[in-house]
Amino acid sequence: MEHESNADIPLFLKMNAQDNTAIIVNTGGLKQGVQFSCGLTLIQRIPQGHKVALSDIQPGEEIIRYGEVIGYAEKLIQKGSWVKEALVNLPTPPELDSLPFSTNLKEVRPLEETYTFLGYRNSDGTVGTKNLLGITTSVQCVAGVLEYAVKKIRQELLPQFPNVDDVIALNHNYGCGVAINAPDAEIPIRTIENLAKHPNFGGEVMIIGLGCEKLVPTRLNDGNDDDNILSLQDEDGFVQMIASIVKMAEQRLNRLNERQREVCPVSDLVVGVQCGGSDAFSGVTANPALGYATDLLVRAGATVLFSEVTEVRDAIHLLTPRAVNEEVGKSLIREMKWYDEYLNRGQVDRSANPSPGNKRGGLSNVVEKSLGSIVKSGTLPIVDVLSPGEKVRKKGLVFAATPASDFVCGTLQLASGIHLQVFTTGRGTPYNLSMAPVLKVSTRNTLQEQWHDLIDINAGKIATGEASIEEVGYEIFNDILEVSSGSKQTWADQWGIHNDLALFNPSPVT
Repeated sequence: MEHESNADIPLFLKMNAQDNTAIIVNTGGLKQGVQFSCGLTLIQRIPQGHKVALSDIQPGEEIIRYGEVIGYAEKLIQKGSWVKEALVNLPTPPELDSLPFSTNLKEVRPLEETYTFLGYRNSDGTVGTKNLLGITTSVQCVAGVLEYAVKKIRQELLPQFPNVDDVIALNHNYGCGVAINAPDAEIPIRTIENLAKHPNFGGEVMIIGLGCEKLVPTRLNDGNDDDNILSLQDEDGFVQMIASIVKMAEQRLNRLNERQREVCPVSDLVVGVQCGGSDAFSGVTANPALGYATDLLVRAGATVLFSEVTEVRDAIHLLTPRAVNEEVGKSLIREMKWYDEYLNRGQVDRSANPSPGNKRGGLSNVVEKSLGSIVKSGTLPIVDVLSPGEKVRKKGLVFAATPASDFVCGTLQLASGIHLQVFTTGRGTPYNLSMAPVLKVSTRNTLQEQWHDLIDINAGKIATGEASIEEVGYEIFNDILEVSSGSKQTWADQWGIHNDLALFNPSPVT
């Protein structure tokens, strides 16, 4: 990464020696006539984060950022001018059947220091980072009753159990009025099942059903019809429903209250990485720093999940060489093809991503967005690939296939078993998960200044030369351990805000 680094202004960032574009660093952008120390002069005003042409780019010529082609010039783009979205023609995506596997495998060198955190050990060998009572539903019909019961449990019962952090209703919009036996129905069903068994719930599965739904509760309970399932149609009126839920919860709160944190190796941690509200700085500051932290976590023995198929598809040629073997490489291709077909069925393509906010932040298209997004995965080998909602199986760097939607990706990563998510953002979002903390990293100094009580770590100082990628990467790594140990809270957890679960259901609704 090169940047014009006069402490005064102006500043631009060029990521690779081959690039014929760079992004403007300065808050508020730069006006026409501004000259950089390298001799480049702007021939028009360019907003912060947007691209400037470093040389004349002829019609049809490659537009290059990160050393990769992000598009082709619609018409002549003059040196010093704004490379606007409308001037960038989208290139074709990489051909999936001709990609190399396992040609860029780095050795995973263990860290010299041994790192630990304080977690809650579970009887199945997993570890929790929170101590929660989770109450899942087998159908959306019961959500209102459960919310009423949870409010009562929080107010009347929870104060009696000081070691329990919270009571959470795992509400969702599935369970009935759906094609329950459709091939893709396995995705929402296994997601709900795995959410109920999240390690932060300490093995205390509790399922509230209605009694006539298509998703019968036993499907979420390993086929068992035992005392952790309650069907509302078996109860005598609303008051009895609430009393039965509260009684069931009290039994579990008693057991959860006995849990205590103990020293656990970092190898017990599962960390999810995601970006949302991305901008042109995402692939320059926050995502590279998170990628460095990802490498640290993997080297310490932890598991890291990266996701978002549509923000991987156009950079998949950079990931298959990192597949640890041919089987993992083919699994990556399988998930890309599945999503291509899914989008085709909906008569849309990858151009539906990025969002208007991404574009205002300087991202021209999904190719540029993808190249900045995959940097979160670091540099080490990819050891496994999970289909949507599958539980994590291996330690190391894992690709968990999900849509790019923040809420859907977060829900699926929770089902896969993440204890904590690190979320990078350039435009800003208050997004949070109730089941696991979300550590937010800003891409720009101005976002951290504006949202000083929502952003946990500022990576914007990388762009201005105040910190290195490695320094911010270590900051993220250390905060992950502190938050996982309960010794530090994220801003969003301090405020008690969170988003609802959002299932991925690609099968028909009847």
